Amino acid sequence: MSSFFGLIDRIRKSSNPPEAKPSPGSKPLKFGVLGAADIAPTALIVPVKSHPEAVVYAVAARNKDNAASFAKKHGIEKVFGGANGYQELLDDPEIDAIYNPLPNGLHYEWTMKALAAGKHVLLEKPSSNTAADTRRMFEFAESRNLVLLEAFHPAVLRVKAIIDSGELGAVKSTSTGLALPRGMIKSAADNIRFDFKLGGGALMDMGSYAINAMRYFTGANPTSVLSVDHELKSPKIDRKTVASFSLPNSVTSTIFCDLEVPPSLGFIPAMPNLNAVIKCEKGEIKLMNYVAPTQYHSITVKIGNKTRTEKAYTLPNLGEPWWTSYRYQLEAFVNKVKGREPHAWVMPEDSVRTMEVIESVYAKGGLGSRPGSGYVHY
Repeated sequence: MSSFFGLIDRIRKSSNPPEAKPSPGSKPLKFGVLGAADIAPTALIVPVKSHPEAVVYAVAARNKDNAASFAKKHGIEKVFGGANGYQELLDDPEIDAIYNPLPNGLHYEWTMKALAAGKHVLLEKPSSNTAADTRRMFEFAESRNLVLLEAFHPAVLRVKAIIDSGELGAVKSTSTGLALPRGMIKSAADNIRFDFKLGGGALMDMGSYAINAMRYFTGANPTSVLSVDHELKSPKIDRKTVASFSLPNSVTSTIFCDLEVPPSLGFIPAMPNLNAVIKCEKGEIKLMNYVAPTQYHSITVKIGNKTRTEKAYTLPNLGEPWWTSYRYQLEAFVNKVKGREPHAWVMPEDSVRTMEVIESVYAKGGLGSRPGSGYVHY
């Protein structure tokens, strides 16, 4: 019963967190949001409420009425809109950092423009459409001494700690996936997830999470793509992708992602699959719900005939049980900008490597990479 009430409390506080008072003597980091995207409240606006050193100050959208409505709903002070709205937001001297949840195909252009304007950038996954564009973004951020971040929840960190402890021996194989039942994601023709030019496809939208987890748990990069199976939504757009890899030391890994898992027998809805399984020499670990572990997760460790179950809603010296992955991400981002050591950090090379893997899977499957940005930064 206590676990049920804990679940209710985490859901309630993660969606409506206690508001933090500004830290005395500390200037809050002012965020500007590019686009009135559906993910922005979950990824930034709600987490900011519980952070004493951050505030969402402005939002821009192509349609100013949409931006104004979004700002009113979420209590955002400043609004930009129209053809030049994004750039006007970037040019605002009051803004310190940009949150970029635009379609994948626009990540590169508007991240480069934000960095050129002297803003730090919190960037949604995947970082861009290609590894080459991703590398250029991080190189430019470093040259400008700016922070660019793509983050980890304590549950994922705990699994990595178990692996690194050596109690299970060396990793032999992993399986990481993200699959949602049909109907959870809008299937309309104008959904950017199904737009090739904007970086659409299941592997782009969900595969980055599965690939990040694979690389993190194994501590290695694939040496080759062994197999790829795509099920297409439209030409060049994968609704589902399953891929297997060879990694150093005879490790094999499988990733899977599906935007619309069809119902069984035509009418029984599928259950979401957000699990990771790591098989080692002496046992295995199953992490249920590595993508959104705040709501609920379990870490099941099997060694021989013994099984134990763990949970990790917080770090030893950081966080609350209701903190989401996005709240931990925000904590790391603000600390990095303020010159403090973050609890975890995704290195630029990690973001580049993940995009390289995505492109290698698309190449093996015959779909090809999503188009790189046509934006040229001078």
